[in-house]
Amino acid sequence: MMRSEEYDRVVRYFDKDGDGKISASELSHRLGQMGGKLLLNIAEVAVEALDSNGDGLLDLEDLIKLMEEDDEEEKLKDLRQAFGMYDEDGCGFITPKGLKKMLKKLGESKSIDECMVMIKHFDINGDGVLSFEEFRVMMK
Repeated sequence: MMRSEEYDRVVRYFDKDGDGKISASELSHRLGQMGGKLLLNIAEVAVEALDSNGDGLLDLEDLIKLMEEDDEEEKLKDLRQAFGMYDEDGCGFITPKGLKKMLKKLGESKSIDECMVMIKHFDINGDGVLSFEEFRVMMK
């Protein structure tokens, strides 16, 4: 996760006119200098979508929000991948049997009864298995 000073440096890099905000043309221009290509009309759409105060410009808070959302999306993707490792049948749930198998792969031997107790601890709806949402709660 970037620190506030790093975000501030990024804003200053893109902010050609020094007003503390990034316009669509500044965004398009700087990305072009970096070897990328972002057409002005696409940059305008991006700025409009990310602009939180309606001034047509991106400020430090907009950039921080964007970066933190990307970080959350990455965490969610990683969590789904981990969930999939336990959901061996692909049924959308972690069963005691699936938990037992995965723990064994990780070098931890548990009985089905022990796995049932582990699941019961986070099984919000009491169905005996963990859904992805229950898994998310458990992993927090």
